[in-house]
Amino acid sequence: MDSYPILDKLNGLQDLRALSDWELERLCFEIRGFLVDHVSRTGGHLASNLGAVELTVALHRVFRSPQDSIVWDVGHQSYTHKILTGRKDAFDTLRQPGGLSGFPKPHESVHDAFVAGHASTSVSAAFGIATANRLSGNDHTAVAVVGDGAFTGGMIYEAINNAGRSNTRLVIVLNHNDMSISKNVGAFARYLSTIRAKPGYLQFKQRVEGFLNRIPLAGPALIRAIRSSKSVLKYILYHNTFFEEMGLYYIGPVDGHNLKELERALIQARELGQPSVVQVETVKGKGYEFAERNPPAYHGVSQFDVCTGAVGESPAPSGPTFSSVFGRALEEWGIKDSRVCAVTAAMKLGTGLEGFSRSCPDRFFDVGIAEEHAVTFSAGLATKGYIPVFAVYSTFLQRSFDQVLHDAALEKTHIVLAVDRAGIVGDDGDTHQGIFDVAMLTCIPGVTIYSPAGFDSLKADLRRALYEEDGVAVVRYPRGGEGAHCPLGPAEDDVWVDGDRRLTAISYGRTAAALWQACQELEAPPEQVYLNKIWPLSDELVRVLARRAHIIIFEESILSGSIAEHLLSALTRAGFSGKYSMVTLPDGFIPQCRVSDALDAFGLSAGAIGGRIQMEMEGKL
Repeated sequence: MDSYPILDKLNGLQDLRALSDWELERLCFEIRGFLVDHVSRTGGHLASNLGAVELTVALHRVFRSPQDSIVWDVGHQSYTHKILTGRKDAFDTLRQPGGLSGFPKPHESVHDAFVAGHASTSVSAAFGIATANRLSGNDHTAVAVVGDGAFTGGMIYEAINNAGRSNTRLVIVLNHNDMSISKNVGAFARYLSTIRAKPGYLQFKQRVEGFLNRIPLAGPALIRAIRSSKSVLKYILYHNTFFEEMGLYYIGPVDGHNLKELERALIQARELGQPSVVQVETVKGKGYEFAERNPPAYHGVSQFDVCTGAVGESPAPSGPTFSSVFGRALEEWGIKDSRVCAVTAAMKLGTGLEGFSRSCPDRFFDVGIAEEHAVTFSAGLATKGYIPVFAVYSTFLQRSFDQVLHDAALEKTHIVLAVDRAGIVGDDGDTHQGIFDVAMLTCIPGVTIYSPAGFDSLKADLRRALYEEDGVAVVRYPRGGEGAHCPLGPAEDDVWVDGDRRLTAISYGRTAAALWQACQELEAPPEQVYLNKIWPLSDELVRVLARRAHIIIFEESILSGSIAEHLLSALTRAGFSGKYSMVTLPDGFIPQCRVSDALDAFGLSAGAIGGRIQMEMEGKL
């Protein structure tokens, strides 16, 4: 769709509120066409946004942003919000370096009330905003828009427990589509499905209202009475709800693609002036056939052909990836050893565990978006002799720091953390870069960390983590495929490559492959050390390196708490008096970027490493 007559004439939210019913329906149609058109070119989160179009339009017609704060959980469904709040013309830059973020960013717009990127946080943030509004004496409303997948995370319940009995203007919009990234799991998902399935509440309510509407004079008054009588029909059908037991006024379920129904429910919640929940039923991928049929495939999608739905060139390689190689290796161990278990936090496909889930279904556990629970659950399994492997993205592992420290490491409980997407991940930006796990994990006593440079090392490291380590064993690896050939053997902690002893270059993981590639192009390459088991540092490694005159280490991690810093500290204690250089990522957050460009900019690409080594050896630095 190239023409958007209604969308293009909107110059602000005031124009949205002035549209007729027909124009609103047309607008939703145009927004879906706009989203499909632009995301097909830039990539992004499609299915979740297609399902939330009418909901977003209704929110901005009922509430007055930015005075009323709309907080989006994760932010996967915030694209329509961005379009309506003045960022439509920037959508060609979506998720591009320096462009529009794929997630809500307060620095990007005053209409983005709170940063997003991780799940289950919105109710806590919105409750905090609502409380601040109450303390300030204003009557603004805070709205949390939450997908049902986020209700598999415990933080939501902590927030509801506090918010439910408060005197705040808080509205929780529960967008129920039965999906997070994969199919939702757990008791709460079943509970919501039960509410939806009990004998046709929406249809029953509509039939009753249709009947009452046909009663002259009294009919409309009866309908208003029913709507204001604490949902009599709902109580007849459902008796009570979890939310009302927690102190929240419950409204719903509401057809999430019916603007009139949505606006009516949201106005009711707004006028209540107390914590409430509006349950909205939507279809993920709504309006685009391919996304409706297969929502997970179009959750986060690269460029695709609009007409056929075929995904085009992807930033991920077409061959094996670290995730898929890990998944196959763990599946093989699971088949051989009945003690091996696999745990995921709603990321079965992303972490390569689909094969394990088929081959060993009784020992595969998807705990939902609950990383904290996943770690402690794994520790519990380990106390009874099982060997749990929790596969998790680096950015999401951050959520379970205390559980790794207190529930696993403290008691030397043997669990394996398979840390995927370690390092820079690119266009998801600062909320998803996997650059903090090394600093986080090396401060926890008893943790062992492997960081393989290639697939063979990954498979060998997984075996060692499973069977040769005690306590918390970590295998971390980057997104995507294998880099350049690296001589690091599958059973070695470090490899010394002969070269010019005037300089010793050290690296690990993806950067080790870049170092190897760089050294192949140098006339006089330095001595090279390729680390595999990066923590704890080997006493022998420190003893030998302490006698070197000039060391440089390349590392795809923030500087503070890096292996580079730990090694320098150990070398200093061992009497090292030579020159020491560290090339790491900067401390802080890295915005959305192309991985290759970022590695080059931070001196960690093969070309940049080669140039830096040359200058170090020539004494220019």
